[in-house]
Amino acid sequence: MRILYILTSLGIGGAEKQVISLAERMAVKGHTVALIVLKHADEEWPTKLPVLRLNIRKTPLGILRGLRFAKNFVVLFRPEILHSHTFPANLFTRLLGVVLRAKSTAPRVINTIHNVHEGGWHRMLLYRITDPLADHVTAVSTAAAERFVQLHATPADKMRVLTNGIDTEAFTPDRARRKRVRAHMLAGDEFIWLAVGRLAPAKDYPNLLRAFAQLRIAHPGTTLWIAGEGDLAHLQLDPTHAEATFGVRILGLRRDIIELLDATDGFVLSSAWEGMPLAVGEAMAMEKLVVATDVGGVRELVADSGFVVPAKDSTALAAAMLGAMALTEKERRAVGRLARDRILQEFSIAAKADQWEQLYVQSTHGKTA
Repeated sequence: MRILYILTSLGIGGAEKQVISLAERMAVKGHTVALIVLKHADEEWPTKLPVLRLNIRKTPLGILRGLRFAKNFVVLFRPEILHSHTFPANLFTRLLGVVLRAKSTAPRVINTIHNVHEGGWHRMLLYRITDPLADHVTAVSTAAAERFVQLHATPADKMRVLTNGIDTEAFTPDRARRKRVRAHMLAGDEFIWLAVGRLAPAKDYPNLLRAFAQLRIAHPGTTLWIAGEGDLAHLQLDPTHAEATFGVRILGLRRDIIELLDATDGFVLSSAWEGMPLAVGEAMAMEKLVVATDVGGVRELVADSGFVVPAKDSTALAAAMLGAMALTEKERRAVGRLARDRILQEFSIAAKADQWEQLYVQSTHGKTA
């Protein structure tokens, strides 16, 4: 099968990482795979798959030029599936499908929603108006699917949930690596929490910092590492004095998340909204204690293998983090094993790739010439 994935960019984000992982799995399965990205990002996930970069400008003429280049590539590549992700790419792919629909060999169009919030009413209206141009619409969590159906962005009978998958081979705990990284990071014996994600409003880092300030009253030696790029203003914290004064270490953009997870003791997500946060699943695969806000598909992912608290409630977040730290070493290991077992059984990328492959086959077999 020939599959073309279309993304807004290859920037360092969970959706982009998930798509690349899925695309590479499909290539390993023997499918012919390529990617189209609408715009350039300063920092990108690496991939050895062929990538067409359109570098579209946000103007009518820029979009038309992008559609023309994409059409020419599609005609040469001859994909059976166009699988797009996130709003800009989803809308672009629907328009591209119109351009290609005159051909009897036009590919099937599959759109994936990655968040419960993909924009305001105008974006939802565009989703609703162009819905007939997509053959399938999927969401990474039940919460995201239900919200888009509720907003009438897509009909319930067209929506399907296919959750994110975790590379459980790569995300496997290693005691020797943990010891080595902690020594390198000068971690000592203190309990370390890790938060991963862009410094953006969705992640609600001010909520986390308020919670951590409460936690430090009971455990002054505890440290919080924050790994992610973005505007430091979102932290509402002076990074120059953050570690010495507040026990917060700003790590910036990191590509060694596996190593950081190994080195830390707990993972915390303070988001105000999400789809199905990949970082939480990766932390679970690494047998970490997880404390996360009840947003998007977090509860679906964590279930009873971690701590889930209301969003925007720093007191509840602090209490859950303190509760996790109060567990004995044996109890922590038990919770960590439970978390990894859940990922292995329900959210492995291998299983998710099989599910996507089944949908692709069903879609192409149901296609009429």
